[in-house]
Amino acid sequence: MTTAASALEVGTWAIDPIHSSINFAVRHLVVSKVRGTFERFGGSLTIGSDGTPAVSAEIDVSSVHTGNEQRDAHLRSAEYFDVDSYPTATFTSTALRHEGQAYVLDGNFTLKGVTKPISLSVEFNGVSPGQGRGSVAGFEATVVLNRKDFGINVDLPIETGGVVVGDTVAITLNIEAIKQA
Repeated sequence: MTTAASALEVGTWAIDPIHSSINFAVRHLVVSKVRGTFERFGGSLTIGSDGTPAVSAEIDVSSVHTGNEQRDAHLRSAEYFDVDSYPTATFTSTALRHEGQAYVLDGNFTLKGVTKPISLSVEFNGVSPGQGRGSVAGFEATVVLNRKDFGINVDLPIETGGVVVGDTVAITLNIEAIKQA
């Protein structure tokens, strides 16, 4: 099996935010999900001469967008993301490994001033010659995080049991990265 790192040219690949997305979903009122995105983010994937990949990324947490401005303002508040004190979330990889037919990208994720190790399941979609702007690599990564692990401890109980906002948040990243000259 060809590894993602061996299929990518040595050097730096920059995340293309125009052709990438960071999406999330969290349970609401136990019975449905609220979905949203982060609209501003960036990062890079560097492939060393030995084929070792290193990933770093940053998310502007204030760019949260759920389609409801009142909810987005609440998410930016100190109760949730506290963007005035913690405007960015970051990820720095520590290892890439195979798990069956899939890849797992391990790293440290920092949100709201709390850093925890996380593991993203990664699907490598291949490399394209691009459209005159250089080679483009595609990835889809997923992870489920517990918001309370990162100091987002809001609990609004509902009469019938459960809480307004679920503890787990499913995150999907669709990433295009462009080979830098």
